[in-house]
Amino acid sequence: MIDFVEGTLCYLDSEYIVVETGGIGYRLFCPNPYQFVRQEGGRAKLYTHHHVREDAILLYGFATRDERDLFRKLLDVSGIGPKGALAILAAATPEQIVMAVQQENVTYLTKFPGIGKKTAQRIILDLKDKLVGFTPSAILTVAAGDLTAGETAVSALNEALDALTALGYSDGELQKIRNALSEKSKNGDSVEKLIKQGLALLMRG
Repeated sequence: MIDFVEGTLCYLDSEYIVVETGGIGYRLFCPNPYQFVRQEGGRAKLYTHHHVREDAILLYGFATRDERDLFRKLLDVSGIGPKGALAILAAATPEQIVMAVQQENVTYLTKFPGIGKKTAQRIILDLKDKLVGFTPSAILTVAAGDLTAGETAVSALNEALDALTALGYSDGELQKIRNALSEKSKNGDSVEKLIKQGLALLMRG
């Protein structure tokens, strides 16, 4: 079992990053690869989940152990595979997900990609007891999202703009779409979604 990978972040893609250590490049599928864009060419450490299936052996990478642990718990839910679990973690923090499950907030959970009402209810049923005592290291004593919603939106916007810069777009081009992306980030759009929306706006000219 590979618990973590630490080395040089060689490059990133929309679904994964590649970290080189010991002369080997490890492809790590992540909830949001673009959150590591500032570390490209530098050192990075990701906690990993080794997933084996009949046609592939895959490594999933996470910035924190909290993310990795919650990813594993989501895999235990009937109907949720690795891609679904990654999409959930890309759209919210572990703190927000845990709180939504503990509060049985079906409405919040159905905002995640591919999660309908029945799957949301299944997540609550399967995980509520398993998450008792599961306290992400950064969890707050106030309602998740109330205090940090603005900060989360700004962080997502900045990460999306950094990723677009890494793709070769100039500051002038990004300034033209900044306000539009800022509004979308305030609505809770994930970094990956902001990047896709940004690319669409840039291609329109």
